[in-house]
Amino acid sequence: MFDSRDFVDRPFLPAKRNDPRNHTKNHKTKGRSRAVVELTTLMTCRFAILLIVCLMLFGAVPSVSAQRTTSSFDHDWRFLKGDAAGAEKPDFDDSDWRKLDVPHDWSIEGPIGEKNSTGPGGGFMPSGVCWYRKHFTLESGAQNRLVFIEFDGVMANSDVWINGVHLGTRPYGYVSFSYELTKYLHAAKDNVVSVRTDTSKQPASRWYTGGGIYRHVRLVTKSKVHATQWGTFVSTPQVSKTQALIRVATEVINQSDSQEEVSVQITLLDPRGKVVQETYTQINSVQPGQSFTFQKELSIKKPNRWDLDNPVLYKVIAYVCIHGNRPVDDESIPFGIRSFQFQPATGFWLNDRNIKIKGVCLHHDGGAFGAAVPLAVWEHRLNELRKLGVNAIRTAHNPPAPEFLDLTDRMGFIVMDELFDQWTVAKNPYDYHLNFNRWSLIDLRDTVRRDRNHPSVIIYSAGNEIHDTPNAELAKTILRGLVDEFHRNDPTRPVTQALFRPNVSHDYDNGLADILDVVGQNYREQEILAAYRQKPTRKILGTENTHELNQWLAVRDHPEYSGQFIWSGVDYLGEGGQYPRIANNSGLLLKTSVAKPIAFQRQSWWSDQPMVYITRRVARTPRQSTDPGYNPIEERRPQVLFSDWTPKNSQAHEQQVEVYSNCDEVELFLNSTSLGKKSKPTDDSPRSWKVNFKPGVLRAVGMNSGKIEATYELRTARKPASIKLEVDKNTMTRKWDDVVFVNVFVVDKNGTLVPDAADLIEFKAEGAGVVAAVDSADSYSHEPYQARERKAFQGMCLALLKANSPRGTIKLTASSRDLKSASIEIKIRPDRKTQ
Repeated sequence: MFDSRDFVDRPFLPAKRNDPRNHTKNHKTKGRSRAVVELTTLMTCRFAILLIVCLMLFGAVPSVSAQRTTSSFDHDWRFLKGDAAGAEKPDFDDSDWRKLDVPHDWSIEGPIGEKNSTGPGGGFMPSGVCWYRKHFTLESGAQNRLVFIEFDGVMANSDVWINGVHLGTRPYGYVSFSYELTKYLHAAKDNVVSVRTDTSKQPASRWYTGGGIYRHVRLVTKSKVHATQWGTFVSTPQVSKTQALIRVATEVINQSDSQEEVSVQITLLDPRGKVVQETYTQINSVQPGQSFTFQKELSIKKPNRWDLDNPVLYKVIAYVCIHGNRPVDDESIPFGIRSFQFQPATGFWLNDRNIKIKGVCLHHDGGAFGAAVPLAVWEHRLNELRKLGVNAIRTAHNPPAPEFLDLTDRMGFIVMDELFDQWTVAKNPYDYHLNFNRWSLIDLRDTVRRDRNHPSVIIYSAGNEIHDTPNAELAKTILRGLVDEFHRNDPTRPVTQALFRPNVSHDYDNGLADILDVVGQNYREQEILAAYRQKPTRKILGTENTHELNQWLAVRDHPEYSGQFIWSGVDYLGEGGQYPRIANNSGLLLKTSVAKPIAFQRQSWWSDQPMVYITRRVARTPRQSTDPGYNPIEERRPQVLFSDWTPKNSQAHEQQVEVYSNCDEVELFLNSTSLGKKSKPTDDSPRSWKVNFKPGVLRAVGMNSGKIEATYELRTARKPASIKLEVDKNTMTRKWDDVVFVNVFVVDKNGTLVPDAADLIEFKAEGAGVVAAVDSADSYSHEPYQARERKAFQGMCLALLKANSPRGTIKLTASSRDLKSASIEIKIRPDRKTQ
């Protein structure tokens, strides 16, 4: 079985380059014993650290300490859509370029067009070359220190310059990376960072990627002796209710010109911010240009374990101290104390509790925001998915933004962290296969080191439906190299792969599947169950599955099957089929984050909360292949679900009604007349009634042991009369990552949604905010997202608000011809955290 403790005795960071000495070589400590030096180091470091921790706890200093400074580099960029010769030079005239803040996705701004080379995979959005430039002056405190720029993600094929000096290129748009700027900077003068991105070669993806600096950027200053980027690794090799062992390893590099005597002070804070324990490593001599990994273990009693319903986070602060007198660098790492394991016969275990992984796959776009997704969008989506019983996320098919994993840590989701959609065989002419041999191990290493401290991450995926596998020897060589690199940088987590038709490429017979710690397969549930029976030592997991009942029963009824990730959690841009369709509708949630009728069937299987929901199942009207809206993927589904009691045919006729519920018994009523009770089927299938349509109220009542636990009703809608607004929250901050969802409904005079309403809704924002974007669930709509109006689709649309002032009120008014308007107000609250 795979256990999070399986690899704990392996070296899990780069090997030590300097052996510990019995005595230091620093002239100040010459002749003194190692114990005296270490005691001196401990006392001086403890005094400084205690002062810093106290100041942090009482709010006297920002979250970063005096040793290392981290500043947002998101503001005041200049942007050009198109190429510009010489734009990397510091004296290039960019005065007429557009001013904006990043994260920024220029592709989502459109226009959408059939001739755009991204094609159906990219949602027919534009692509090409663009430039970003930022002018800045180095702060006085940064002089005589090292300065780094960190990018969380740039789409794609990025090149970065500082003051005309080329720093490097990164082709993969989903990875985080950094460059050192120090020796190219001008003190007290203008400095210019220039970034060129290039998505012109298309098609390059099977889904919408976006374009530009679409994730956050930071400027970091450090001492010449410092922890390397992502250099601190916190693991919990032994965890129980009564005790936990915490292992901390920090890689320190000496970029000074002289040998330094270095130690690392470890401070452990509990979830309330209270210092639980302090300890220190031994002192080691680190030569110029060399690095050394310091390790220390801490033990605490009765740990507060991170879990799905208890996502508590501890924090480790690693202080780098030199020659016994002061801390010169620090790194703060939130982490969770938990154990997990995959067992062949019983599946997944978290903190000694056997649970099913009830997951969804998510692409990285945020609908109307494109690839530059405010974190509040993900928080809202995850909240809606949690209501359906979802407990896990697969980042399909690429590394997510780092703050997304911060969010899953805080919210209590488990995550499959996926790396690639291709290896060396292409799915599109210009996709990652062109860069795989040169960059894959680098991109993997950087991603794993970035993500390995997140308690939510419980497994890595080396690839999705990889087309190399028909060439078994090539594929096995590549996979062994990837798995080894995963384990080299994080030996505490297993590695899987979303196998693609493994019985066709014989992955279960030729040894490829058994290179994996956990065998993952997309769809074809009976095949992976047969693979387990073939070799009962295999751990198995559904890496991609449909919404169908039989695929859920394969998990429910087989304890060896750890769980599944259904395709998909949310509708996403691209992969929609023929023009003019621009989005894929496979999600439990619409692009607007509203749950679909089919989502409540999943809720009836996955949620522990009593629920009941009514749908109508209607035969789909076939479309001709010559119809511009024809989509062969959609046409394979012969029926469609509606959650309303307003069919187009208002005359008496028969309707097939399906009720989803996890209650033992459901009774259905039409206009107060009972249509009978039905017990819960043993196979979790929906309860169905043939109902003769009559206008009025269709009501379902869910009961357990005769007690009413849940109710749901549908009402026949009349003609549209007014607009109704609903918000996900009543306050927000000015932070870029904060957003308010305003769901817009066209309703009749009784407040019932009119499901065929298509009114044009106009938005007006007044006060301390703006309408940042608009959207609807219509996958054929080419209306711009950055607009102040949107047509309702199936009676609904969406406005997304952002604040542009640190305090005040946003008033949003939604109006439409022939409809009564509606308004809401959102309070802006101050946020003291660094934005």
